[in-house]
Amino acid sequence: MTPANQIPPTPEILAPAGNRASFLAAVAAGADAIYCGLKSYSARMEAKNFSPEELARLTRLAHARDIRVYVTFNSLMKGSELEQAGRAVDLLQRWVQPDALIVQDLALLQLARQARYDGELHLSTLANVSFSKALKTCQGLKVVDRVVLPRELNIDEIKTMAAACPEGLALEAFIHGALCYGVSGRCYWSSYLGGKSGLRGRCVQPCRRLYAHQNSRGRHFSCQDLSLDVLVKVLKAVPQVRTWKIEGRKKGPHYVYYTVKAYQMLRDQFHDPQSKRAALRLLDMGPGARRHAL
Repeated sequence: MTPANQIPPTPEILAPAGNRASFLAAVAAGADAIYCGLKSYSARMEAKNFSPEELARLTRLAHARDIRVYVTFNSLMKGSELEQAGRAVDLLQRWVQPDALIVQDLALLQLARQARYDGELHLSTLANVSFSKALKTCQGLKVVDRVVLPRELNIDEIKTMAAACPEGLALEAFIHGALCYGVSGRCYWSSYLGGKSGLRGRCVQPCRRLYAHQNSRGRHFSCQDLSLDVLVKVLKAVPQVRTWKIEGRKKGPHYVYYTVKAYQMLRDQFHDPQSKRAALRLLDMGPGARRHAL
C-alpha cells in the first residue's frame, strides 16, 4: 500500500470507442487512454468497430496527443481461429502499434508474444479474475501487466482485491456505464435465446427486454447503470487501481465526451463544490445517467 505521507498515483481515465466519432470525442475530451476493437475478436461485435487501416490512423492521432490506445481481443478463441488471430496481432504490431491488448482467452497471451507483440497485455473482466487469490495466478503467468476487475464488485471488494494485488500488477476498475445481469458477460442467456454468445462478443442483451410476471410487465432483469461519482475520492485512495474505465463502446460521442470530462473534474477537482456540481450535470446530460453507486 502507498505510505500515508505519499500521494497515490493519479489514475488514468479510459474512454470507450466503438466508432470513429466516439474515438474523436475521447480525444477531444482529453482522455488518458482509449479502448476499442477490430471487427473481429471483440467482446462488442455489435458495435461498428474499426478496420486496421482506420485504427492505425486514429492511433497516430491519439499518440500525437499522448493518449494511449488499447485494443480489445476479449472473446473466446476456437482452435480453428488461432492462426488468423495470430496474423491479426502481427498486423496490429506492425501497423497500429497499440499500447496494450485486452484479452479474455489465456491462449492469446502466448499467441501475442509469439507474434512479437511488445506492448502491455491486460486481462479482460471476462477472464473472471473475481477473487484475490486469482491475482497470484495472474502474476505467475509472467506476461500480464493489468487485470480488469468485474464491474459488479463493490468498493469494499475492490479494496480487498487491491490489498492482495502483487507488486508489478496493476488493476483497472469500471466507474461508469451498464452493469451486466450475468456478471460481466458470464452468461448463456443470449446464446440460448438466439445463438449469439456473449462470450463471443455477440450478446443481444435479453436481460434488458420487457418481461411479464404476475400481471407486472417491466425490465425485471435489467440492472441499473453504474456511476461511481460519489465514491471517486475513496477509489482514488486505492493506489493499485491505476485506471478508471468507462463502459460504453456501443454508445455515441456525446456520452463519451461528457462522461470523460465529468470524471476528469471529479478526479482532479473533487474538493471544489462548483466543479463537482458541474461534473454531475454532465453525467445527467445523456445516456448512462447516474442511477447506481457501489
